[in-house]
Amino acid sequence: MNDLCRAFAVTENLVVAPGRMLLEDGPRPGMAVLLRGGRFQAVDTLTALRALHPGLPVVELPDHLMMPGFIDTHTHLTQSLGKSLVFGEPSEIFRRIWVPLEGSLDERMVYLSSKLSALECLRGGFTTAVDAGTRSAGHLDRLVEAARETGLRLVVARICNDLGGAAVVPDRAQILRDAESHLRAFQGDPLIHASLAISIPEVASDAMLREISGMAAAAGVTFQTHVNEHLVAVERSLVSNGRRPLQHLDHVGALGPQTLLAHSTLVTPSELNLLRDTGAAVAYNPVASTWKGNAVAPALQMQALGIRFGLGTDGTRADGFRLMDAGETLQRIAYGLASGDSSCGGGGLWLNAATSMAADASGLGAVTGRIAPGLAADFLLVDLDRPEFTPSHDLGWELVRYGSRDQIDAVFTNGRLRMVQGWPVDWDARALLKEVRDLAAPAIAAAPIQRIHPTADSLLATRSL
Repeated sequence: MNDLCRAFAVTENLVVAPGRMLLEDGPRPGMAVLLRGGRFQAVDTLTALRALHPGLPVVELPDHLMMPGFIDTHTHLTQSLGKSLVFGEPSEIFRRIWVPLEGSLDERMVYLSSKLSALECLRGGFTTAVDAGTRSAGHLDRLVEAARETGLRLVVARICNDLGGAAVVPDRAQILRDAESHLRAFQGDPLIHASLAISIPEVASDAMLREISGMAAAAGVTFQTHVNEHLVAVERSLVSNGRRPLQHLDHVGALGPQTLLAHSTLVTPSELNLLRDTGAAVAYNPVASTWKGNAVAPALQMQALGIRFGLGTDGTRADGFRLMDAGETLQRIAYGLASGDSSCGGGGLWLNAATSMAADASGLGAVTGRIAPGLAADFLLVDLDRPEFTPSHDLGWELVRYGSRDQIDAVFTNGRLRMVQGWPVDWDARALLKEVRDLAAPAIAAAPIQRIHPTADSLLATRSL
């Protein structure tokens, strides 16, 4: 840990030369980057950069891969205090667990929950997270503060529901004023990017859906919502609107390139055409499907149709490597086995879906997601001197199938070293964990959460009697 900290004590005008570098055309040896101003100033061979910049220091890391940081296209930073409360629960846990929990969090608990989530994100190799908006009462600034302190790049949504689904639902005029203020607040911010959200289409009027989506489009940011995840949600929309959620968004004019749709698992052929024709993007959340979903988003079909998508966790677990593996595995189980598709897109697809494709889906394609000149220096150093990568025949596939967060030696955002071997370099994560342990139980007890099933621990205790 100390060696890496010393090597990267200065990251301005520094050349970094890993053994392999994950570029758009795959992993390549002999490459190096020049870091300057928090960005990749230049990407070239080490020989070329040495010749162009003979006086600059060079950090050589022959046993490491430099790769873009993972991007979580859909998460909920203020849900970390209740992580395992949802295990084994039936669908639509947001109604019985997440809305009650988030709505009961005070300012300090919003901060602690968000900082714990940000710590988990960075430990798992996520340099960027797209937060779908907290339902807590007016403490969005503490969520942003927590992310900023950890160095996590954050797309942060303000929820704009006007029909419920949050701790506080202001009147229409106040919602629009708050949305405008939120969009202005982070202009030019090096790490924080604004977004607008409506939790699910059913908790907003048609006019609000249309107006918030349009505001996001005009500002060049994402409009987020959850659609077509559960059968009950599809049926609820059919009963109330005569249309499925995705169809209804299109009907009111809320679909477009600015739209980022979480889940989209229960989609018809005509809805896939809507996604393609409107340019909307999808957050494919494979672990969420296995833990509490009704279906698996047809990501391979989306790719074939040219529908934009990226991988997301939905707050399930923060390990970018395991997320890629889950993304490929679920496509194989749900679609590949029946059709004899032995590659299911190949390792390269899932690496891109977790990095460059995820950046595009998140509205950050011009900011991060690739190792390329001019983009933010958000990257990982992965230790390749491991049994899992020895011998190495196809590193792209190996990263998807064998990679895990314990192989990540360093995490950088905006050119700054943030984590070494899973722990932050400039703040006390152990103190955070202690405070969360001390305060989480009372916070959970105070929330009007409704669980359907007993915990696994209680069942084991009963069986042992």
